[in-house]
Amino acid sequence: MNTAPIFAVCAADAAVIALLGAQPTRLYPFGEAPEGVIKPYAVWQLLTGSPDNYLSGRPDIDGYTLQVDVYATTAGDARAVTQAIARAIELKANITRWGGETKDTATKLYRSSFDIDWLVPR
Repeated sequence: MNTAPIFAVCAADAAVIALLGAQPTRLYPFGEAPEGVIKPYAVWQLLTGSPDNYLSGRPDIDGYTLQVDVYATTAGDARAVTQAIARAIELKANITRWGGETKDTATKLYRSSFDIDWLVPR
């Protein structure tokens, strides 16, 4: 299975690197970040996907819906990272939902969420 190239696109963007670092860029798959990671950081996960099926041949493109969650120690940082990631990917994918903004009572981290639809050629 292919996957959307969100990490490659974001890790090549100067604004994202300025906020999430380089080597490694703090953008993690499967919705999980390592314990004790530097803030801010972002996680992404696959919500759903499907091949573009045809009657006369093999699919040549897969569609994916991703959820991105940004975590930061300030609301401003959470929003800045959200904006940087959105700008980095918006010429390659479509943002389909601006999710909620919350503050976790246990960790005291601010969270910003959004969804992306991405078509990936095979």
